[in-house]
Amino acid sequence: MAFEADDILNALDEEQREAAQSLLGPTVILAGAGTGKTRTITHRIAYGILRGDYPENRVMALTYTNRAAGELRARLRGLGVDSVNAKTFHAAALSQLQYFWREFFGIEAPRVMDSKSRAIGTAAEELKIRLDANSIRDIAAEIEWRKYSMLSLEEYQDELSTRPVIQGLSPIRSFEIQQAYEDAKVKAKQIDWEDVLLLCTGMLRAEPRALAHLHQQYRFFTVDEYQDISRLQQELLDTWLGDRSDLCVVGDPNQTIYSFTGASASFLENFELRYPGANVFSLTSNYRSTPEVISLANRVRGNQKSHPLQAVRPRGCDPLVLEFSDREQECDFVANKIKDLLSSGVKASQIAVLYRINAQSEHIENALSKAGVEYQVRGGQRYFSRPEIMSAVRMVRAEAANPTGKSLYETVSAIARSLGWQSIAPEVSGRALEEWEALNSFVKIADDLGEEATIKNFANELEERQRSQHEPTRESITLSTMHAAKGLEYQAVFIIGAVEGYIPISYAKTDSQISEEQRLFYVAITRAKDELFITWANKDGSDDRARTRSRFLDLI
Repeated sequence: MAFEADDILNALDEEQREAAQSLLGPTVILAGAGTGKTRTITHRIAYGILRGDYPENRVMALTYTNRAAGELRARLRGLGVDSVNAKTFHAAALSQLQYFWREFFGIEAPRVMDSKSRAIGTAAEELKIRLDANSIRDIAAEIEWRKYSMLSLEEYQDELSTRPVIQGLSPIRSFEIQQAYEDAKVKAKQIDWEDVLLLCTGMLRAEPRALAHLHQQYRFFTVDEYQDISRLQQELLDTWLGDRSDLCVVGDPNQTIYSFTGASASFLENFELRYPGANVFSLTSNYRSTPEVISLANRVRGNQKSHPLQAVRPRGCDPLVLEFSDREQECDFVANKIKDLLSSGVKASQIAVLYRINAQSEHIENALSKAGVEYQVRGGQRYFSRPEIMSAVRMVRAEAANPTGKSLYETVSAIARSLGWQSIAPEVSGRALEEWEALNSFVKIADDLGEEATIKNFANELEERQRSQHEPTRESITLSTMHAAKGLEYQAVFIIGAVEGYIPISYAKTDSQISEEQRLFYVAITRAKDELFITWANKDGSDDRARTRSRFLDLI
């Protein structure tokens, strides 16, 4: 179907239309949860192209996860726009790094390491330090925070006293592990994903010809989820922009929940100071949730300077806040209520259980298993650690190193068949069916990349999915941390463990940390479309430790 420019605008509401018509110069769109931000920015890009203001191949749309980038590309294709470069910051930087590294140095760019966790574990062992999985994850998070904050090891050392203490490690030992990790990377001629951004920024600034090439290639930039940008990503964006100002950013200060990774909402909040005279728009009409859910979300909303959400949908049922004597009773209720929802016709993929930390999933997993309800834990580790997927990924990397010239689908489907996949679902159950579903999802990822994609594109896609914990979805209940659920929506949402120590988390002490926890609770609430259940228990498991309901429930 061919679109005219006016067709693009007619599909938007008044707030969205005004934002979409701001095509040139700096533009900031403050978009509340469920207000159609992705719809607005994709229609804005398509409108600019159809009007002739944007050459299609000079537009770059940036976001933070492969899932979000894929959604941007799919929406743009649906509007007849096929050539816009819609990528994550990491994918765009890696593509440029690999291209210009060959161009200027005559060799391949350093390889992105498969696993930061494995490298941290090895570095610790060399220092004769034993780390458990949680400590390795915490050190990985510190490495990412340091690099996203653009701190050298020496500068980071000066900040040690202000950083969270990793259980069982003195700050100086944590620093020594990071130092050993960096040394091992250099020795192995490998880089991590944060290095991709650092090296790309440094290379473009050091090589005027490369920067001139980029400036000629890309002129019009759109950044989604701008409240999540870090100092490092902003530096790279500034490098891509140069002295131009055709930049549109969209974000929601109420959904700033990643400061622990180095993200800073200050770039969104101070956009008008950086770009005086910028065009500013607010999207407030929520199309996702019932008025009852929106009313509750507005009461929890952390940033009272922003506009409250306005519900568009008709009235529904009231959210429920439920108290239980202990956690077992709480999880049994959730499992049985989910069975009732499934029996009433709600799809399993439209139901989610959200919690603050991964350790809380064990109890709800046990309750769901006891009730005979299938579930999946959101987060790529579970999918990409499956033996058949690990084998498939290794075979893809080997094929990418020596491509045969066959189409991507032919290559990937042949790999999957060698591991037992077939195109028709087998009449089996249990583990055999799970293996088939995993391999079938693997083939579908390749198929979704399109006919022009190569095996190298697919290998990069897999690396990015592993990095961003983007796993394929299944028709089952979703269990997820609140952070991992951001950007998603479900017909029915259960927020469990709404007690002090989890919501807010125990180590949140300062006003800014408590405010971020409040915003995280807001994000969890606004995932619900129709039904919302918030639960808490007086006792926390077998140790009979008493719990106090979350202070945020007082806002409700």
